[in-house]
Amino acid sequence: MKTMMLVTAASLALAPAAFAASQHHHHRTAKTVVANEPRERLGTLNCQIDGGIGLLIGSKKNVTCEFRQRSGKVERYAGSIGKIGLDVGITGKTYMSWVVVNTQPARVGDGALAGSYVGASASASVGIGLGANALVGGSAKNFALQPLSGEAGTGLNVAAGVSRLQLQLGS
Repeated sequence: MKTMMLVTAASLALAPAAFAASQHHHHRTAKTVVANEPRERLGTLNCQIDGGIGLLIGSKKNVTCEFRQRSGKVERYAGSIGKIGLDVGITGKTYMSWVVVNTQPARVGDGALAGSYVGASASASVGIGLGANALVGGSAKNFALQPLSGEAGTGLNVAAGVSRLQLQLGS
């Protein structure tokens, strides 16, 4: 419960910046939304990351995510997140939340977020922990997960380096 409260608080802290980026119009089609203006807020990506052991120079963990579009439509994704750099310790399940914006005109929906994302990350936990991640990517490198993710988890861990998030459309 405390973990979810921390994730919620982190997400709410990002809301004013995201709201400013969301004041553009979308063109709707039957199943997708097209974002024509750069830096439009498209929705929120909430992920649950499996616990595990961080090795000295990196780690890789499974992730399940839910993308909630501004229209209310929800898409589920699965994949993995890995870190290259310092990653030492043990973590339990971790929860991350990002504001999703486009970096160029892009369609949204029907698995559009699938692809690879790369960026900087840092986190620490002694019992309950916090972290930050800024990632850019997608199938055409046209999405940014930002401004920084809110991360909440448990464990004893220190990590900093480059993160790579791989997403595929789930069921």
